[in-house]
Amino acid sequence: MAAATKAPRKTAAKKVKEPAVKKTKRKAKYIILYSPFLMKETKHELIGEIIDSENGRQQWARCSVSHHSQLVNLDALLALAENALGKIELSREDSREYSPKLEYQVGDVIYHKAWDDIGIVRSKEVMSNGKSSLLVHFEKSKEKRLVENFR
Repeated sequence: MAAATKAPRKTAAKKVKEPAVKKTKRKAKYIILYSPFLMKETKHELIGEIIDSENGRQQWARCSVSHHSQLVNLDALLALAENALGKIELSREDSREYSPKLEYQVGDVIYHKAWDDIGIVRSKEVMSNGKSSLLVHFEKSKEKRLVENFR
């Protein structure tokens, strides 16, 4: 009897692991952008992967209200945000004490006594009840909404 020939045993080749590409984590999944469809600023969800191009890093953003998508330049948004929140040295001597009964203008420096914080008025809006509200960027407590001309 002839000896049965065995097929040569296949050995598993060791796989060489390549270094993993480290993904950069984005700070937030949602951003506030101008929606051209609604003609106002709305919350947008960042969707898909970041695209690197000659113009910078770009990503698609979907409006949470109208569900329209737009391609946004993340580098331009970051530079714009840094300029808007630029470091401005605020001093207690240059500020006005905040009171809901007083009226303020955009750019006014105010001091909130209860919070012991100095801030600058970024914008003014009219609320649904006809009263005015201020968007104030404070040094310690970041952005807060305050009422003005409340009588």
